[in-house]
Amino acid sequence: MPATHTTQRVAAKPNYQLFPVEVLRVRRLGPSFVRITFTAECLRGFGAGGHDQRIKVVLPCPGRTLADFPTGDDWYQRWLAMPEEIRPHLRTYTVRAFRPQAAELDVDFVLHGGPGGHGGPASSWAAAAAPGDRVGLLGPDRPGTGRMWGCEWAPPPSAERLVLAGDETAVPAVAAIVEALPADSRGIVCLEVPEEHDRQDWAAPEGVEVRWFARHADTPHGALLEQGLATALAELHQPPSRPGSAELDDIDVDSGTLWEVPEDDTASSRLYGWLAGEAGVIKKLRQLLVRDYGIPKQSVAFMGYWRAGRC
Repeated sequence: MPATHTTQRVAAKPNYQLFPVEVLRVRRLGPSFVRITFTAECLRGFGAGGHDQRIKVVLPCPGRTLADFPTGDDWYQRWLAMPEEIRPHLRTYTVRAFRPQAAELDVDFVLHGGPGGHGGPASSWAAAAAPGDRVGLLGPDRPGTGRMWGCEWAPPPSAERLVLAGDETAVPAVAAIVEALPADSRGIVCLEVPEEHDRQDWAAPEGVEVRWFARHADTPHGALLEQGLATALAELHQPPSRPGSAELDDIDVDSGTLWEVPEDDTASSRLYGWLAGEAGVIKKLRQLLVRDYGIPKQSVAFMGYWRAGRC
């Protein structure tokens, strides 16, 4: 069962541009999630890329406007050089859905909070967002596929079984991936969310099981996800007779970035994994797959979306 994949081979690099948009609709999906629909005529030129496409949400500082955001090829360097009091906030989110004919784009925001929460300006903005609010979306100016469009989902043709795992920050990307899978796909999806009512219903293929794990107040972030993934792997994959033999570089998630994605689709493993969420948790899951179950690194995408204690 070759799974639909986003190839990393592209013809030309897209240009990233600012799309000034306004909020059209706000829909609460659960205690921890809100879907915000953006609209603007300029969105008809947005470059859709794939199921887990990342974009930047641009939020002006209080009392400021999008006019503060620099333009041109060197926009990033100029943005970094801006005084903090006027520099717009940039946060990475996933395109949940894009409807070019209607010039609408959906982004699902996680409403962080509570003790140990990792909320920031985007989460705070989303919690109070209302129709008519104006922000910016930074994304590619032409359709395409692959990493240059912010897409990492790329199972090789050899993949017969899929395993996806993540915390609440990965839910929007996983949702878009699952809903786009071929009907004959097989696999298990493990998701850890803050509350029971954060579960969502998706149109998943019959052979793909979505398992939700709701944290309790005294449950460490990622503990249920790690247990759930271990159970899923035991069902999907036979571990090697001598676990722990695979080479795996150590990564300091406090000073470095945990982001390892296969560069191409030539891996021959029959299992493909996609893991995203808090970097410390993903580091443990990375060890579980590669060291304990002997899954080649070339067959798994590991992405540390955020780090505990940082906004």
